[in-house]
Amino acid sequence: MTGPDLGKDGAAPEGPAPAHALMPLWAVSLGWEMERGRQVVISGQIRDRWWFDGRPAPFRELIVNVLVGRGAEVVGWWDPVDGLTFPVPGHRERFDELVAGLPAAEEAPPVATPEPSGDWSASGTAASGDSSVSADVNRSGAAADPGDDGPPPDGTRRSTARRSAAAGLLRPRPPRRLVLLEDVTAQARRLAAQSSAATAFVFEDVDHALPVADPASAQGYLRLRAAMADAVAPSTAASGGRARNAMLVAVGDLSRLPGWFWQEDPRVASLQIGPPDQAERRLWLSLLRRDFRGHESATRHDVEALVGATDGMAGWELDALARTSQLRRVEIGRPDRLMQAHRLNVSVDPWSQLDRAVMGQAAQSLMSSVIGQDVAVDAVAVALQAAFIGLDFGESGAARPRGSFFFVGPTGVGKTELAKAVAKLIFGDPTAYARFDMSEYQQEHAAERLAGAPPGFVGYDQGGELTRRVQERPFSVLLFDEIEKAHPAVLDKFLQILEDGRLTDGRGQTAYFSQSLIIFTSNTGTEALPSLLAAADSDGPSYDRLREHFSQAVEEKFRAIGRPEIFGRLKPGVVVFDMLRAKHVTGITDRLLDQLAASAHERNQVEVDFDRQGVHAWITRRMALPEQRAYGGRQIRNELEVLRSAIVAHLLSRSPAPGSRIQVGVEHTGHVWVSAAHDGDPGSARALGSGAAPLVGRVLPPADSSPERTP
Repeated sequence: MTGPDLGKDGAAPEGPAPAHALMPLWAVSLGWEMERGRQVVISGQIRDRWWFDGRPAPFRELIVNVLVGRGAEVVGWWDPVDGLTFPVPGHRERFDELVAGLPAAEEAPPVATPEPSGDWSASGTAASGDSSVSADVNRSGAAADPGDDGPPPDGTRRSTARRSAAAGLLRPRPPRRLVLLEDVTAQARRLAAQSSAATAFVFEDVDHALPVADPASAQGYLRLRAAMADAVAPSTAASGGRARNAMLVAVGDLSRLPGWFWQEDPRVASLQIGPPDQAERRLWLSLLRRDFRGHESATRHDVEALVGATDGMAGWELDALARTSQLRRVEIGRPDRLMQAHRLNVSVDPWSQLDRAVMGQAAQSLMSSVIGQDVAVDAVAVALQAAFIGLDFGESGAARPRGSFFFVGPTGVGKTELAKAVAKLIFGDPTAYARFDMSEYQQEHAAERLAGAPPGFVGYDQGGELTRRVQERPFSVLLFDEIEKAHPAVLDKFLQILEDGRLTDGRGQTAYFSQSLIIFTSNTGTEALPSLLAAADSDGPSYDRLREHFSQAVEEKFRAIGRPEIFGRLKPGVVVFDMLRAKHVTGITDRLLDQLAASAHERNQVEVDFDRQGVHAWITRRMALPEQRAYGGRQIRNELEVLRSAIVAHLLSRSPAPGSRIQVGVEHTGHVWVSAAHDGDPGSARALGSGAAPLVGRVLPPADSSPERTP
């Protein structure tokens, strides 16, 4: 593989530079900045894997090759773990040679000390350029004489140890390893200020050695910036003296450096390294193609599809993707399956485990949970069946959520219940349902709660509520309740989710939504419902009229907040819910009564049976007006509060034994009555009515028991 012809200094010909096998474009930009005589602060993907000369290479190897290619005689690399190291063989020796040739550093005047007897003292300068070593001094203050013939005749241990220590001072000492950033900066500054040799030093992760929160770190940054400013162009430079000796800084996050360090000096440039772009990913995949399963039969179209699917992935991730292809036995020609296996790292896909017969009857299953919303349920069922089959427009659909819906309509008509029913149908797990109350996101800064605070802010290391949820549970139904209450800045987050199927948090970690269902609920347009009811007959406006009204209200809402593009992406998933009709009141009532009875049985071990005929007649009269039904099932629950209160009063006052049964009904006057009953009690049949659930358990009422009626 060949690319544009680059010179020794890494410069590229004029015009747009495509990705080529020699080095990434950001490395070419680094060469240009140094050619302009600027020092560079590199940030971003410094932990990633790149390439050099047609083969993969880590960040350090790539930078070193760029610097050596520009004529550097010494390349030193400092990091907080290893201190100063020299990646290129022979550069350590050249560094020691250059340091030894430096003029002596100015030192403070020596303190007057007694003149030692005998001309024996020797000073050994370390190869690193440190100050000379002084002679050992005995306890009396006299200098030890190396020419002494040895210990006195008694051969004391102290005299022997003194002679051995003095002899050791005369041996050559190995060069001292530079570890502290302050020492390395001082030595590099002296070398970079000399024009006799081309030197380059890279300081990696200085933000860990000099945390911005520590006021004492400012002095270290000032020393480092002074070293960058004092660097001169070596006389041996092939570029004619334009490029100075390099003093580079490499950090993962530029915000962890003080802004004045790199912003105030025009001789210092910042270079941000992002993930590989499309051309660079194409090059990466061509280099790694043989590592993928099925590469022999892969076509150019297969590779291009994988190039698009890997948008945002780092070089190391592309290498791991090739390993995933072998481990999970997924060929390169199936980019959707390969990306799913790599990102989710799960062997069992809940979507693939669904039964076709169950999905074929999805509408009937959902209707058993949501009453009176046949049109809405049918629309959701069709979309779920398409997601199950995997049919979509184009290859980009594999990255988007499996389904996105916008539930809109009157309050209390089953929007949230339908979302829960979908989670149970698809994933069979109630915990797969997650609800986000968008009334908590009315402020602009609340948008950061979804994807996490940016670096430097409180909670940065915790990630976002939404991204963390999807990273932990990628197979989920995500409900964003009352989306119209959220700030428009929050809606911008959903634009990326709906289009690309991913969201990156403040820590740089990406959450993928390709296996999730996104549901928005809204009451937009409900404020005009009273006028619609006033203009309609006793059963309220038709469903077609409601669908027209709410669809128009949603579109106008998004246009009013300046986000019509979001509505454009949501429009196919807009589902309008019908208002509560009179024929559905008794069905919803029975469901609420069953829930109330189940609660009494679970908490108090008491069976509750209702006079269904009496309750039905009473609740039908209460909900006869369309204005009452405008509040949906919540209004029915509000009306049934009188029954719940009567049951609570009976349980508190009578304390029925576990296994007891009580009967509850409503008279035509609206008075609620509660009574204890025996199995087979003639009054029980009248109290229960034909719609009652079967009786379970028995009750032994007190001797003076009589039906208790509670007004």
